[in-house]
Amino acid sequence: MQRVVVSLLVLRWAWILQGVPVLPETRVPIQENFDLGQFMGKWYELAVVSTCPHYMQRKRGNPVIRALELKHLASQANFTMTATNFRTGSCTQTSTDYSLTNTTGQFYHYIARFEADVDTYVVHTNYNEFAMMVLLSVERPSGIKTTTVKLYSRTMDVRAAVMDDFKTLVRQRGLSDDTIINNQNRGECTPGEQVTEPTPRSEV
Repeated sequence: MQRVVVSLLVLRWAWILQGVPVLPETRVPIQENFDLGQFMGKWYELAVVSTCPHYMQRKRGNPVIRALELKHLASQANFTMTATNFRTGSCTQTSTDYSLTNTTGQFYHYIARFEADVDTYVVHTNYNEFAMMVLLSVERPSGIKTTTVKLYSRTMDVRAAVMDDFKTLVRQRGLSDDTIINNQNRGECTPGEQVTEPTPRSEV
């Protein structure tokens, strides 16, 4: 058994030295001593990246910062995330229920549109500034798996060091930080509010 372990370690280092990417571990680390109460409240979704091409295409078409409001009642085994953002000339709002799991810092929700089970992990947060999230989803019945990584912030901006740490997390999950979509700040909005889209500048 010892020889097998040594051989695997040697092979792993050989792959790294030859430039062959080593797939990240499937297990997702979670914020140590995660505190759900401190995690609740208002966040902004500043950056995202995903292995799903359709999701990435949709985000590139509307790369705006989403305001997220997280609310949890102590007596319930779930919390609600209400997302507000500009879309197609108006301010839209959606609400998603996340079920708590036996692992603190890990949540579950179901997307009926894609028949997808989604597990969300809070990988790293300091609660008052930023949160880095990893979402692993599986579509039924195709079994298609998707990895998505998101950066939340309590404000519409983060320090450069936080963004560098986020890029490191993205690479650790087997994604390229060159493909990260940095959402644009278009300010706050009220659901139902009509928005005047900017007129493209004509070429002279």
